[in-house]
Amino acid sequence: MSQQNIEPCASREEYLALVATLQRYSHEYYVQDAPSVPDAEYDRLFRQLQATEQSQTEWVVADSPSQRVGGKPLAAFSQVDHRVPMLSLDNAFNDEDLEDFNRRNQERLATNSDLEYGCEPKLDGIAVSLMYHNGVLQQGATRGDGSTGEDITQNVKTIGSIPLRLQGDDFPEILEVRGEIYMPKEGFAHLNQKARDKGEKEFANPRNAAAGSLRQLDSKITASRPLEMCAYSVGFVELGSAPELPEKHTDILYKLRDWGFLINAQMKVAANIKECISYYQHIAEVRDELAYDIDGIVFKVNSSEQQQRLGFVSRAPRWAIAYKFPAQEEVTILQDVEFQVGRTGAITPVARLEPVFVGGVTVSNATLHNRDEVARLGVKVGDTVIVRRAGDVIPQIVSVVEDRRPDNATDITFPEQCPVCDSPVVSKEGEVVARCTGGLICAAQRKEALKHFVSRKAMDVDGLGDKLIDQLVENGLVESMADLFHLELNAVSALERMAEKSAQNLLQALEQAKQTSLPRFLFALGIREVGEATARNLAQHFGNLDALMSANADKLLEVSDVGPIMAEFILGFFADSRNRQEIERLQAAGVQWPDIEVKAADELPMNDLTYVLTGTLEQMSRNEAKAALQELGAKVAGSVSAKTSVLVAGPGAGSKLKKAQDLGVEIIDEDALIALLQQHR
Repeated sequence: MSQQNIEPCASREEYLALVATLQRYSHEYYVQDAPSVPDAEYDRLFRQLQATEQSQTEWVVADSPSQRVGGKPLAAFSQVDHRVPMLSLDNAFNDEDLEDFNRRNQERLATNSDLEYGCEPKLDGIAVSLMYHNGVLQQGATRGDGSTGEDITQNVKTIGSIPLRLQGDDFPEILEVRGEIYMPKEGFAHLNQKARDKGEKEFANPRNAAAGSLRQLDSKITASRPLEMCAYSVGFVELGSAPELPEKHTDILYKLRDWGFLINAQMKVAANIKECISYYQHIAEVRDELAYDIDGIVFKVNSSEQQQRLGFVSRAPRWAIAYKFPAQEEVTILQDVEFQVGRTGAITPVARLEPVFVGGVTVSNATLHNRDEVARLGVKVGDTVIVRRAGDVIPQIVSVVEDRRPDNATDITFPEQCPVCDSPVVSKEGEVVARCTGGLICAAQRKEALKHFVSRKAMDVDGLGDKLIDQLVENGLVESMADLFHLELNAVSALERMAEKSAQNLLQALEQAKQTSLPRFLFALGIREVGEATARNLAQHFGNLDALMSANADKLLEVSDVGPIMAEFILGFFADSRNRQEIERLQAAGVQWPDIEVKAADELPMNDLTYVLTGTLEQMSRNEAKAALQELGAKVAGSVSAKTSVLVAGPGAGSKLKKAQDLGVEIIDEDALIALLQQHR
């Protein structure tokens, strides 16, 4: 039947009834997998909807199925602040880790009774947040860094398993639903077949395909991709006149199903931790038969009241854990070794492998790290090797199958000259890394320095990725950091796969990046051994760049976590006239930051206190704890002595704990440390 023969709805009431009917049919098709009408009937009604909305544009509602088709392409994604942070999960890698997780929960809840857990496969996709107001989808956002994500509302509206309007009438006034957007295996296979038919590049795996689909500025492209969303929790909730949510996590998910969401059919309640382990083993056995990729199992304490009592740490809930599947390994041939040059001149051997499918992707390269690792493995070119890839971890060679070594296998020889600029390669005494001495005259180091400079934790230049940096350097447009801020529209838009609009967006991002902070700028400079924490400590100690650049070794050694070797690197960096000129050029280009008020040591709450960290910290990294203490004025030492004020002891604490006990040093656990840090925020 042609479009011309479709009669639009005669009234708004008829139109709204048609919208509701199509919503119901869509839910039956995408969520319940039980369509009640044939596709032809759905298509006829959808054409009637389109005809009505074309003739009566003022009738169009936000939750109309027509809104899934995709609207006008965006120029860029805007930012969304999550009202409740989207935290990551801690990981377990064996049964013992899972049992330890359960034991910690029982101890914190002061109970010996079994804890009930909700068990769900951990989908290998992209975490998203969906915000509903009075049952209508208002906003979709990516997880981002957990605090801030990107607004992808237009894109999520195109996904059939995401309801534009909630079903029923008992939902909260404001409801944030969180879930995982993924691409089923069958849809991924069809997508790659289309790419092959067109001679286009295929996606590496379903997760990459899902991520790429959600990052499209043109939502029509997203609409053409076979994406699904599975709901796994709620975030911000404002009930209004609605009843309280169920007390158990799994019952909340069943309520989400009633409101129109897809939830995982494999979800199960475990009465105790032993049942959790049995569930993990079962899913591991049927993993390959599932219609989607998973990389582990998520276990959550099922009681909402117990979840609240257990609480959160800075980056993860205490009441949930992801039990990851083991690293996946395969056997292949090491065909060759090439040497890459990093930002600091480090020469890294990279194994070129006979392509092998492992960990969900085809692997053809793997890191060999350094000369010592090559010696430890005893690996040669031509060897049969075992390669491992776990999740997003860079593939690595873990061992050699020596009884398959061919007669023509050859030793791996490290270069004496840089493979990029031909400068001498040197190895300092005590270091395992060989380095190119070419500095910024080496194109490889220049590229890597620029990639670090624009990275998210440094200058955070949106849209300036590795491939574009490569093009800018190779086309002679950029030789230094400051050159980035002098790029011209015509030159950038002429690059491969760049258009005028993309070039304008890049120049705008560079302009925005000029407003930064002193810690970010110091980290971006790429001073050897100066990471985020050290850059922050330097900035807070000196307050401004001039004071830092004029500091001598003694002044630098006053800074927390700066030792003699690092002080030497910092002095050497600022003593180099080329580096000072580059900083002047950056400032002349408009890069600026506010000075930091330097507090006297006696103004800091932990001044004159010395802390020692020992054992395993489970809720934050050792570096995070150290940096947090140093910000408050504390010294963090590596060994216990009579001068030690406090020992922070985690699981596995050994000789330091015993010595602290013998000396009568105050001993606290990680929970007490976190409470102390929060007290002084």
